[in-house]
Amino acid sequence: MFDEINRKKAALDTARPLPKYTLKSLREKMLLEWTYNSNAIEGNTLTINETKIVLEGITVGGKTMREHLEVINHRDAIQYVEDIVHKSDPLSEWQIKNLHRLVLKGIDDEYAGVYRDQQVFISGAQHTPPAHYLISENMTQMMSWYHDKGIKLHPIIRGAMLHAIFVGIHPFIDGNGRTSRLLLNLELMKDGFPPVVIKVKNRLAYYEALDISHTKEDYSDFIQLVAEEVEDSLDLYLNAINRNPETP
Repeated sequence: MFDEINRKKAALDTARPLPKYTLKSLREKMLLEWTYNSNAIEGNTLTINETKIVLEGITVGGKTMREHLEVINHRDAIQYVEDIVHKSDPLSEWQIKNLHRLVLKGIDDEYAGVYRDQQVFISGAQHTPPAHYLISENMTQMMSWYHDKGIKLHPIIRGAMLHAIFVGIHPFIDGNGRTSRLLLNLELMKDGFPPVVIKVKNRLAYYEALDISHTKEDYSDFIQLVAEEVEDSLDLYLNAINRNPETP
């Protein structure tokens, strides 16, 4: 299933370490596009250029404080993901709560990093998340799956399924989507893949694939969608390498 992706990943690994400034510019590009698209999927109205300006510390007129905080918080959450990858720390519920705390910081501090205490629904989805009193049990089951079966899977399958299972539980009042995409990339980046961007233009297919995974426990469509985004990111990195004469 992933033969071509594995081939491209091997080519990227062979080219490492990447030139310093090429790597820096790729990171900045991915941070911007990841932040813009992840927020836009959730309804943030900042354009990609406005998102770039906010990341540079400038306020955009006519936009809400929440929209500004969503950009800054997402940047900080990405930095936390990078820190986890750098330290090779195993995934834990504590990390997940910390990620969510960063996502919701200053937006809803009462519920930042705290499992919900009431029922929620996912707009447009057939799937209904579990009752709030089942969240701790479901999260424990998710972590058991991750450390037992999940850890043996290809990182694309593991990351996609972790994302889907987590967002199906919907453990937090708000910010589940952003947190789930951070978890997806955490798993990919641990295995040396570049981060992927779930594009806002693919939002409908993304939501439909997630709903199928929740209602039918069939993750194949969602895994395929993630795999396509993984290949896009690999192509971006490989094209940058091929244009750089300093790369062996």
